[in-house]
Amino acid sequence: MAIPFEPIIFGIKINVHLILEYLAFFVAFRYYLFIRKRTTDTISDKNRLSIIVGATFGALIGSRVIGYAENPLISIDTSVLIELLNTKSIMGGLFGGMLGVELVKKIIGEKQSSGDLFTFPIIIGIIIGRVGCFLSGVKEFTYGEATNSIFGMDLGDGIHRHPTSLYEILFLVLLFLVLKRVYMYTKHESGLLFKIFMMFYFGFRFLIEFLKPNVFYVIGLSSIQWLCIVCYIYYIPTFRKKKQHAY
Repeated sequence: MAIPFEPIIFGIKINVHLILEYLAFFVAFRYYLFIRKRTTDTISDKNRLSIIVGATFGALIGSRVIGYAENPLISIDTSVLIELLNTKSIMGGLFGGMLGVELVKKIIGEKQSSGDLFTFPIIIGIIIGRVGCFLSGVKEFTYGEATNSIFGMDLGDGIHRHPTSLYEILFLVLLFLVLKRVYMYTKHESGLLFKIFMMFYFGFRFLIEFLKPNVFYVIGLSSIQWLCIVCYIYYIPTFRKKKQHAY
């Protein structure tokens, strides 16, 4: 199978990445509904719906803002504006969605943490989306730098590169299995499972960015890496609380 993988069906070139992107949203949401039916949710249906709306709009804005921040030094014209509307970042979507949820919870007065139910569906959604990124090869800016290691793959430009999408899929599968094992130990604190996911995933993304040919840096770090640092600063209270519990 050649990469980028662009099958032609009835004379039409199929955008596999776009199909898998929509599939990721569909499967993740269905998995969320499946989990919620089998879980005692302390948040009312009305408030839960408001939280989902907040997460959606926060993710929509955050994904575009961070997507632009990955390469902001571009001219502004009609074609570029259209491209910006199509630019998305999973990291920006996650962090923006989290901020959107927190904002909505303050507005509606909801005190309960709401992230745990979203944790496993989010992981499944990202895995499906990353399959699409991998199959898109160098046409999707998620590929790695050139490498001579045994892991190098030709992603469509004749150069052996780190298949960073595959690295991420492997990491997420392992993280999914680990979180499933520790889930029973996190039930005592609502929201803890989601926080653990965010810290591990953002930590992984901080490291994997060193293997990507980023084009925009601030003090030697990419926009995504700075977002990872912001996320860890945001979770400093959680670190302190866990440290106290450990003692």
